Amino acid sequence: MPAPILIVGQGLAGTVLGWTFDRAGIAFEIIDAGHASAASRVGAGIINPITGQRIVKSRGVDVLLPRALEVYRAMEAQWGVSLVRAMRVRRFFSDDRERRVFAEKSVTGELAPYAGEADADGFWIEGAARVDTAALIATARAQWLADGRLREERVDLPAAFARYDVVILCTGSNDCGGLAWGDVGCARATGEILTLAVGGLAPDAILNRGHWVLPTAEGFAKVGATYTREGEVLAGEVAREELTKSATRLLDGRAFTVVTQEAGVRVTSPDRYPLVGRSSREPRLGIFNGLGSKGALLAPWLAHQWVNHLTEGVPFDGEVAVTRFAR
Repeated sequence: MPAPILIVGQGLAGTVLGWTFDRAGIAFEIIDAGHASAASRVGAGIINPITGQRIVKSRGVDVLLPRALEVYRAMEAQWGVSLVRAMRVRRFFSDDRERRVFAEKSVTGELAPYAGEADADGFWIEGAARVDTAALIATARAQWLADGRLREERVDLPAAFARYDVVILCTGSNDCGGLAWGDVGCARATGEILTLAVGGLAPDAILNRGHWVLPTAEGFAKVGATYTREGEVLAGEVAREELTKSATRLLDGRAFTVVTQEAGVRVTSPDRYPLVGRSSREPRLGIFNGLGSKGALLAPWLAHQWVNHLTEGVPFDGEVAVTRFAR
């Protein structure tokens, strides 16, 4: 007999959801066609407590960050692999407006406890982290393939509905029907990242001004990411040039070599916040999508909502429930 739940897609969302189901004792199976363009396969996995041009705390970070770190540390312990690293972010001011905004918010304390030492050029953000999403996905995939829980194939929804109680789509930009999910007008966005060979970087410090430089393995770093909405053109050499210029500025002239260039495609909702819940048109169909650039922070919280919903009938949080777009 099949498990009652089928997860479709094994990117960051599907992986965290499957692990959370397993911990909660919810039987599931997962299928994934191994999409090369999945955003979480190339994403940096940065959790940054303070973001954006307005210099604001990431939405819900005070509650979500401890929960996320607890989940990723538990994964590390279970699988015996390093997945999460504590980081600091050196945020450089882009202009005088950002200096004024930071000064004002420092006085009010609204950036506490994450805003650290500051100077004329920028400030330090404490409490950041980097989740190795590629290692997370690969480790889970190997385990679930060995267990016979994961199949490498494409979903046939009518056939899946005949076998499973609930089918949850975690398929990102390859969502079968997800781009026209009910009344949700979603779109695709492409982000590109360069991997650099560069020495002399502090292993726990992310450099940020518009784009970011993230130290990875010794002697290597990633720089990213571009953001291109569906229908816009910014790819290949154009993106490479943009990121190379940012890396040169952030690395303050330090020599580097571009090793690889990668692109990932993700789904974005109209309000750029995630989509979770059941379809009003087909209640056996669920969604877990649109995690965006804060996916590593949000995924554990969203997965827990699915557990509460399936085990206790708890409604999904209104901020993320797909029903918020219903007309």
